[in-house]
Amino acid sequence: MNPKKVKDISIGKSFSSLIEQMGECGGFTGKYLADGFGILEQMINEKNCVKFLSFPAAIIATGLRGVIKEFVKRRMFDVIITTCGTLDHDLARSWKDYLQGDFALDDVMLEKEGFHRLGSVLVPKEAYGPLLEEKLTPFLQGLYKGGVKSLSSSELCKRLGRYVSNESSILYWSSKNNIPVIVPGITDGAVGSQLWLFSQQKRDFSIDMMKDQQILSDIVFTAKGTGALMIGGGISKHHTLWWNQFRGGLDYAVYITTAMEYDGSLSGALVREAISWGKVKPKAKQVTIHADATAILPFLAAALFERL
Repeated sequence: MNPKKVKDISIGKSFSSLIEQMGECGGFTGKYLADGFGILEQMINEKNCVKFLSFPAAIIATGLRGVIKEFVKRRMFDVIITTCGTLDHDLARSWKDYLQGDFALDDVMLEKEGFHRLGSVLVPKEAYGPLLEEKLTPFLQGLYKGGVKSLSSSELCKRLGRYVSNESSILYWSSKNNIPVIVPGITDGAVGSQLWLFSQQKRDFSIDMMKDQQILSDIVFTAKGTGALMIGGGISKHHTLWWNQFRGGLDYAVYITTAMEYDGSLSGALVREAISWGKVKPKAKQVTIHADATAILPFLAAALFERL
């Protein structure tokens, strides 16, 4: 053991310099944030590395949507794995506004006044379910009339990106930059409900999830290296890890979470636990950052944009 001295942070420097200083400040989450920054910088600079980005839907209801959009616009990642709610919020916010709220608001009052509460974000009811039904019905009818009766979730996302045609949209930029967006739980959201309702009218219409699995198979079995920024847990994190086990694991892994590991959940599991499953390589550059992504990801992104 050869410990280094704790250094004080000097404010007023660039974002990248500030985060690098956190690596020498001796405490606490800041050190892991600096480690994550270094790993992501190296990963993104690695030309022969396929970069995965996974995240749950909740953050897309917040202004963090703009950070994720910028990652995609700048082509910093090659594959996105997320949940159906990401489609819901990305599309809805392309057409209508969400509002700032508070965790302490009266939910009974909000329901009466026509709002859904998502943490500290207010989602007007007319900006969610009814809006998505209004917009997606002609979209799906157009697909069907054009002869499209079966498509993968990634093909659906690409077509939705063209349809929404809004530069604030993650789907728009992923479609424009040909970055596949894979949604393994496509039925778990408002967009999924619209897909199901449409299939009740057109019984030969379906989402073929096996096509998505073939895309992931082609990616991981031909990749010389892989890395991932995983925000939050659940199916998007697990699907990223699951597919990378088939090539011996991720070479780079940065995980941002607020969950704890003591209940045995996947969301709380540290990245190093995935080594025992072959989902992350034993010698991978990896770190788990215990923090709220809405608080730290903008700074991490700003530092990466500045450096890269």
